Amino acid sequence: MTETSLPSETLPGLLPEAFPAGTVEPEYELTQALDADPCAVFETLNAEDRAYWDRARTFVQDEVLPVIDGYWDKADYPLHLLRRLGELDLLRDGVDVDGFAPMSTMAAGLVNMEISRGDGSVGTMIAVQGGLALRSIAECGSDEQKQRWLGPVARGEEFAAFALTEPTHGSDSVALETTATAVDGGFLLNGEKKWIGNGSIGGLSIVWARGEDGQVHGFLVPQDSSGYTAATIEGKLALRAIWQAHIRLEDVFVPHERVLPGARSFKDTARVLLATRLSVAWAAVGHATACYETAVQYAGQRRQFGRPLAASQIVQERLARMQSELATMQLMAVQMTRLDEAGALTPAQASLAKYTCTRTARAVAANARDLLGGNGILFANRVARHFADIEALHTYEGTETMQALIIGRSITGVSAFA
Repeated sequence: MTETSLPSETLPGLLPEAFPAGTVEPEYELTQALDADPCAVFETLNAEDRAYWDRARTFVQDEVLPVIDGYWDKADYPLHLLRRLGELDLLRDGVDVDGFAPMSTMAAGLVNMEISRGDGSVGTMIAVQGGLALRSIAECGSDEQKQRWLGPVARGEEFAAFALTEPTHGSDSVALETTATAVDGGFLLNGEKKWIGNGSIGGLSIVWARGEDGQVHGFLVPQDSSGYTAATIEGKLALRAIWQAHIRLEDVFVPHERVLPGARSFKDTARVLLATRLSVAWAAVGHATACYETAVQYAGQRRQFGRPLAASQIVQERLARMQSELATMQLMAVQMTRLDEAGALTPAQASLAKYTCTRTARAVAANARDLLGGNGILFANRVARHFADIEALHTYEGTETMQALIIGRSITGVSAFA
């Protein structure tokens, strides 16, 4: 006979004591931060890096977790959280901006991890606005462009997007077909972009287009420009609390002063993407941490067969496996970050970090979802949201296949790209 486990609030007028013992399911507390660090990799963090992490933790616990399920459920964009990231100086992804305190690569990684532990959509706000758009201006912009945009974008006062991917060019974005045609005073942009985070919320888009010289260049395009139209993509099963857009560019005029002078070829675009690959690995650690924490807390609170799940051998084996996988991810993220801070990180190592951490996060999430049983698919129990969001994380900033080809080339010395 199947156990009935309806919360009392779904049955008006009936109190828990009106039901036979064991038929009313408790409310689980699953969002406590457990500070899982089985290999003690975080014990040597300096005070500055720890302060960024602590600020991100407070933001997640007090401002993200209490509201995010509702936004995720309705596919609504909590723009106030994007602004708050800027106000708290959690939006820069390690990009240096005049007037802001130093933010190390380690601090940026810890922030990405912690915010993604709260929610993948909020973590993607950092990836888009800070990791891609802000970094594009910082690395490729003129002094005037940096003066105009870096501060407002870093503070969340201006919204920004990174428009590279096209409907027919994702993994092969190097073959993008959006064109930039020279005219008096600037350029006309024509083409389409797809999956562009922040591309339909008003603000600035960094549009990558192919010039008449055959090279890829970057352009600063306000989203209210004539000829710029953007439709928010609907029907997503992941990252539902951030909007991605399908953009159409029809004779969008960009004056010379809005051309990024340091973006002269796709190599410059790739340089920006390379810097974000490590951030994605850290985000995967955050998602896996959330799933592991939820599984540990659920196992201690959920009772079956007259005892907590945690008293079952198979559950302990599952938790041990998840902890082992989480420790592997933490070790890799920290070590690759140390290499990056020393200026020694190679593209293959960055790809290895993204490849390993995202695929391992999928395994942790699947195990946690299974451990929670039917409760694992409920928003309120946290895992389902992360499980879905990891699927998007696994794909963006370079799919597993593309990362494997980069790693494979470094192993064999032979390029297998088509």
